[in-house]
Amino acid sequence: MSVPYEQVSVAPLVLLSVLDHHQRTNTPENKRCLGVILGDSSTATVRITNSFALPFEEDEKNPDVWFLDHNYIETMNEMCKKINAKEKLIGWYHSGGKLRASDLKINELFKKYSTNNNPVLLILDVKQEDIGLPTNAYVAVEQIKDDGTSTERTFIHIPSTVEADEAEEIGVEHLLKDVRDQAAAGLSIKLTNQLNSLRGLQRKLKDIVAYLEKVANNELPVNHIILGKLQDIFNLLPNLGTPDKDEMIGSSHVLDNVTNNLEKALTVKTNDELMIIYISNLVRAIVAFDNLIENKIQNKKLLEKHSKVEVEQKEDATNDGIPAESNSVPTKN
Repeated sequence: MSVPYEQVSVAPLVLLSVLDHHQRTNTPENKRCLGVILGDSSTATVRITNSFALPFEEDEKNPDVWFLDHNYIETMNEMCKKINAKEKLIGWYHSGGKLRASDLKINELFKKYSTNNNPVLLILDVKQEDIGLPTNAYVAVEQIKDDGTSTERTFIHIPSTVEADEAEEIGVEHLLKDVRDQAAAGLSIKLTNQLNSLRGLQRKLKDIVAYLEKVANNELPVNHIILGKLQDIFNLLPNLGTPDKDEMIGSSHVLDNVTNNLEKALTVKTNDELMIIYISNLVRAIVAFDNLIENKIQNKKLLEKHSKVEVEQKEDATNDGIPAESNSVPTKN
């Protein structure tokens, strides 16, 4: 089961287009809007740069009953090719917030329209309540079962990010200026952003704890790649354990003066980082001195070469002038 893509990069224009599609169609809460995503999928990182909406209907009671206009997809795709030929049809999106029962069948339909017969599904949460990105990307792969039965297609999650070009960043900044509360001070905005970041970190830590508990209870299989990533994260954290044994030996008066482990760990971490900066500056200074010495030597060699050439030219001029004066005989009237 090999995943063809490593990461999906979404442009802010796509998020605004999907949100506008959802607002224009006045989609109810139990329904979703659907459309096509355009971009480049020639590399391991899929770049989604544009999208367009599609007329879509589905039965609430029976998920196998749904309607999608094929002619509309082909017509809009041809029109988009005339505007920007570099943007290819690479998949589809919907605003359901999570996977639905009919997504695999709809994904099979988009296989004949996508460039590499492996469309990307982008799910956007238009009414996001949690902290984090509102995007989730999936790709369908063949899953091989351990019992030897026939394979079946299933969706595999792909990490997604929101990245903007320089022109898009300027447009988004101007849009945020209109949306943001002008009465709010800069300090309150920074504190709000930091609070949201801490909430997002807390949510991620809860996900890690829930995953490890399921692995410990044999509810999920052991994934050594995930455990290796978690070990790398833990190695980067400062040491917050108990005090050293030498510090623990002594009376209660000595225990009162035990060094704060957090302060000690942060100090050691800071010293290590400053040592790297010091060594880097030292190496940079040595290289600069070496280049200066080499420059001095080269300039000295050039001066010696020029002075030698001038001396040779003067000697040649002197040698050419001596025979001319000796051969000249004064004439008498």
